[in-house]
Parts: sequence; structure tokens; C-alpha cells
Amino acid sequence: MMAGRREGSLMRDKAQSFRGSRIVTAIVLGILLGCIFAFLFPHGFLSSYPPIQNRRFGKSDLQISSSQCESTERTTALKSDIASLSDKNDELKKEVQELTEKLRLSEQEKDHAHEQFSVLGKPHKAGPFGTVKGLRTNPAVVPDESVNPRLAKILEEVAVQKELIVALANSNVKSMLEVWFTSIKKVGITNYLVVGLDDEIEEFCKANDVPVYKRDPDERFDSIGKTGGNHAVSGLKFRILREFLQLGYSVLLSDVDIVYLQNPFNHLYRDSDVESMTDGHNNYTAYGFNDVFDEPSMGWARYAHTMRIWVYNSGFFYIRPTLPAIELLDRVAERLSRPEKAWDQAVFNEELFFPSHPGYNGLHASKRTMDFYLFMNSKVLFKTVRKDANLKKLKPVILHVNYHPDKLPRMQAIMDFYVHGKQDALEPFPDGSQW
Repeated sequence: MMAGRREGSLMRDKAQSFRGSRIVTAIVLGILLGCIFAFLFPHGFLSSYPPIQNRRFGKSDLQISSSQCESTERTTALKSDIASLSDKNDELKKEVQELTEKLRLSEQEKDHAHEQFSVLGKPHKAGPFGTVKGLRTNPAVVPDESVNPRLAKILEEVAVQKELIVALANSNVKSMLEVWFTSIKKVGITNYLVVGLDDEIEEFCKANDVPVYKRDPDERFDSIGKTGGNHAVSGLKFRILREFLQLGYSVLLSDVDIVYLQNPFNHLYRDSDVESMTDGHNNYTAYGFNDVFDEPSMGWARYAHTMRIWVYNSGFFYIRPTLPAIELLDRVAERLSRPEKAWDQAVFNEELFFPSHPGYNGLHASKRTMDFYLFMNSKVLFKTVRKDANLKKLKPVILHVNYHPDKLPRMQAIMDFYVHGKQDALEPFPDGSQW
């Protein structure tokens, strides 16, 4: 009996133990399932987030996005490399251009030196027909820095290959001067210098990072330089330029009513004492022609042949440091200093072209006329070029607004047309000037 009770009690204990273990098992399973579902469905069954399969695709998307980021970074890096290579290529092109220009100048100098040696060396017989050439290029003077040590130091820093552009300016032409040096900077020309004739221009140039030189005080020049008009100031340049030539530098003398579109030093021949732009407007007027004068009363001899050429412009010419060139400056300066009034451009041309004759010894200076389409005056531009579709495509080296008194607006229009691409910029202006 006691044994039966014990067995019954044992069975109850086992049953209770089994039920307890099932409960524990259920709890454990519940916890496990909860963890699994929590892992698989962190946002619940009814969430709009995608199931596990889509989550795997999301991971793939992350990989693609990461790949795209890497691709973007690589593209950016490649673009940076291309830009860097492009800059290096531009630098190399610039170096090649500079070396080519130096080589060209060297070849020019070699040819000129050979020519000088051939003519100035020992006397020799003339060669066969068609082979004899006279001396075109006079030798340069020996530089003399004692003439102006301060200017010599400035020129040493500014000039390139012993050449530079020089302009004289006072505050009366300040606005035009700004267009002038802005165009020079856009072209990339570095060898230029403004001779400031008053304090305002000197400060203006310094404020705009423009090389400037102001002469030491001199009563002869200062009164004209500070208050003089275009022609009066223009007359000063012949005295001032002398020092540049004595120091051994070639000068491209420039008025300030000029717009630069290319580097003029790439278009010079350097074979003459003076290379000048012309006031001519076609091949005849620019380079000379046979002008027949008709005098009917002379009968059989009614036709007299004359040689004509339109004058050189004394506002833009290249002058080498030679004895004939310095003599030209001296002659012009001396005549302009006389009491009677004279226009510097007229005197400049008379001294260059008038031959020796009784009572007068002419100047033996070599000269060359610049290409009038490259070194263009404003008559050529406004009367011819702007009306011709083909000529409008040409890009001059410089444009000189010498034929028109409304200089500043025309200079600005030239900049708009050739630099900024405004095709109708030249249209509002008349061919000539309105009195």
C-alpha cells in the first residue's frame, strides 16, 4: 500500500517535472523564435520595409552605390589628371613658342651679322649678276649705361631680348591708357613700359601693376608733359627715346590710342633702322606708287611721273639702336624745338624720306613699311575691313585709332568686336569723323 502511494507520488512528480520541462522548452523556443523574427523582421510583419530577400538585394545596391562612388572619385581623379596634363601641355607649347621665337631672332641676327660682315669687311669684288646685296641692317651701337643708370636698371627687368614697347602718357589720356594696357595684358605681352609724365599717371600705373618710369624733374619737359595735348606730348618722345637707344634697346614706340590683339614682336623683320606702320589704306598708298602728273600745256612732255607714298605714322614704329636711328631722333627733336610750329609726324617723314640735295644732307637710314592689314589704322578698319565679310575674319596685330577723334569709344568697340566677339560692335560708327 505504501509502495503504491510512493509510485503514485513518483508518477505525479514525473508528470509535473515533464510539464515543467515542456513549459521551459516552450519558453526557450518562444525566445528563440522571437530572436529569429526580431532579426528577420526588425520592423514587424506589417512594415513597408522589404523582406530578407529584398534585403539581400539592398546589400547589393549598397555595393553598387559604393562602386558608383568609387567610379565618381576615379572620374574626378582622371579629370584632374587631364586638367593637369592640359596645363603642362599649354606650358610646353608656350616654351616651344618662346624657343621658336628665340631661334627665329637668332637666325635673324646671324643673317644680319653675316650681311654686315660681307659689306663692312674687307673690300671685295662684286659678285655675278643678281647676287649683289647692299647693307640693309646697320650695326647696333655699344650700350652706354652711364646715360641713365636708373632707366638702365628698369629696362633690364622689363625688356625681353633687348626689346620693349614704350608709351608716353599724362593724365589727359588716362582712360585710353587703361584700354591700351588692358589689351596688352590680354595678349600676354610683358615687355612694355609707360613713361609717366605726371604723378597721377605714375600712381595709376602702379595701382594697376603696369611697369612705369617717371623721368627726373626737368623744366623743359615737365610743363609740356603735364599739360600738353596729343601733338605736344608726341613731340617729347623723340628726346626721351634717345636714352633707350643709347642704352642698347630696340623700342616699339606706341601711342595710347592703340588696341593690341597679337604680340607685335612676332611680326617684325628687324632688318631696318625703322619699321613703321603706315597711314595708307591700300597697296598703292601704303607701299608707294607712280603718280602721273598731267600738264597739257607741255604738249609731248605733258605727263610727269612722280613717286608717292602715304606717310609713316609716328605713333607706332619700331626703332633699332643704330647710329642712323639716333640721328633721326636728333634731327626731329631739333626741328621741333625751333620757334616755328611743326607737326612731329610731318617732320619725322621728311627726315626719313627727303634725299640729299644742295644745302641739305639727307638721312641715310633704312626703313620698312609694316603690313597695313596687320598693323592697321582706323581708316582701313572703318572704311574697308568692317564692310567686307572676308576681311572681317582677319585678326590684326594692332589697331591704331589715328584717323578718328572719338578715340575712346572706338577703342572700346574694337575690344568688343575682336576680343569679346560682339559682331555688331563696329556698326554704330561713321566711316570718318563728324566735325
